[in-house]
Amino acid sequence: MHVAALPFDLHASEGSAWTLTSSGVEGTAPAGTDLFVDPSGLSGVAAETLLNAHTLLGTPPQGDFTLSARVTPDHRATFDAGVLLAWVDDTNWAKLCFERSPAGTAMIVSVVTRGVSDDANGFVVNAPEARIRLARVGNVLAFHAHDGDGWSFVRAFTLPGVADALTVGFEVQSPTGDGCHVVFDDIAFERRTLGDLRSGD
Repeated sequence: MHVAALPFDLHASEGSAWTLTSSGVEGTAPAGTDLFVDPSGLSGVAAETLLNAHTLLGTPPQGDFTLSARVTPDHRATFDAGVLLAWVDDTNWAKLCFERSPAGTAMIVSVVTRGVSDDANGFVVNAPEARIRLARVGNVLAFHAHDGDGWSFVRAFTLPGVADALTVGFEVQSPTGDGCHVVFDDIAFERRTLGDLRSGD
């Protein structure tokens, strides 16, 4: 699939269905889809879940870049989300989510997985959509979300293979619900180096 704003093609995971629109892409996650490896060790199906989750990924050009999108999920159940996904392999990946929390609020949430996943809440978004961004600077990845005034720092981290084995794109999930439809539009890709990871500039 080719999105006009991106200089690389995207490839859908097996069994997933994505729709190319005039303004971006749309995807619908079936019930029971997620991408998470429980740090307690009691559960965790990263490779298996990727096959079940709806993902749309491609290989960015070499070097530093930013990828951003406006994400509008039809949040109905806890953990329903639209996601920007950074993927190296089935044990090393990270996601920046616009997710429905257990309290019923819409939140920016991030997960970084190196064998097992962590899980970190960002901030509440009092709107049906959020603009989120991932950036690569050398072998570091950074997540930001727009707070209405500018980019707000979510986290910076690294993964093995970030500089040369990274694919990036979109994911939709509905681990506790009966499905989640997500619109990704206002997609933007820039080949540039962020000067300050924390300010997002």
